Amino acid sequence: MPRPRKPVQLMKKHMDNETKEYRAKVEESLLSGECWHEYPEVKNNSTAHRFFKRITDLYSRIEKNDALTEPIINRYCTIQAECYDFEAKRSQFSANLDSLVDNDTLEDKDKFKLEAEMQKSILGVDSAIQAKRKMLLDIERETLMTLKAQLASIPKPQKEEPKQNKFTVIG
Repeated sequence: MPRPRKPVQLMKKHMDNETKEYRAKVEESLLSGECWHEYPEVKNNSTAHRFFKRITDLYSRIEKNDALTEPIINRYCTIQAECYDFEAKRSQFSANLDSLVDNDTLEDKDKFKLEAEMQKSILGVDSAIQAKRKMLLDIERETLMTLKAQLASIPKPQKEEPKQNKFTVIG
């Protein structure tokens, strides 16, 4: 399976200077020229803000920090923060379940009932985490596909004159 195209800045060989210049010019024409901005809800959430700063830095390095992908990146950072919150809740539920098992003051019947409810809560949080992770994966794929689609949409340079077949009989 062929690998996706890389931006010209990341390519090191297998391309002559003329092709590199042409690809760089076309890649530049696909950008809006504006950097993305952080949404207020991302800025106010410390986890989402941390992800936003990291992704912004990474995309800036390859010069793909473009306003056209701004909503996707902000949404991605928000969902990442939500995943972290759900994982913290799951840890808290697990800790509560462990303390319940060690509790000797409750009768066995009440203990089993509470344990079943806590396990149901843990499973509910786990399914919510899985749904969020599925959304993250979809966004990641779409973002990468969008960048790959931008790079793949670059037409190949036209050759000036097709070579003539020397075996063709002119008659």
